[in-house]
Amino acid sequence: MITALVPGSFDPPTKGHLDVVERCAALFDEVIVSVVHNPSKSPLFTAQERVDLLEVCCAAWPNVRVAAFEGLLVDFAREVGAKTVVKGLRAVTDFDFEIQMSQMNRHLSGEVVSLFVATKPEYGYLSSSLVKEVARLGGSVDALVPEPVAAALKERLK
Repeated sequence: MITALVPGSFDPPTKGHLDVVERCAALFDEVIVSVVHNPSKSPLFTAQERVDLLEVCCAAWPNVRVAAFEGLLVDFAREVGAKTVVKGLRAVTDFDFEIQMSQMNRHLSGEVVSLFVATKPEYGYLSSSLVKEVARLGGSVDALVPEPVAAALKERLK
């Protein structure tokens, strides 16, 4: 059985994130959407709120589960028996960052392999930060995030 991690902050989850998860669900036996606590960010939603949103959004894929973790991704991967990490890439700037993370994870673990999935063109501009900014300024994010996430954003930002 091959388990893949799809890690991220997911603050909030976007349709771009879910596109990557959906494609992973078709390729791997088990996919763990891994909500990471990033100490360099101030999240709008708690880790548990992001897990709850993702569980609702990923309910259509029976081989996908959601879990939060703190610390090193490679330690979490070892804990859950995953040797594959999948990251979505929107642009070259994403690749520059993710290749460094991939190489560090490989150095730390000796076994974790990173795979990169190119984002669909319609999601190439989409980021959680941009979604939050649009929502804070009163713009519609309904086309950018699943309905439960749009509702949670409206509730949180009212």
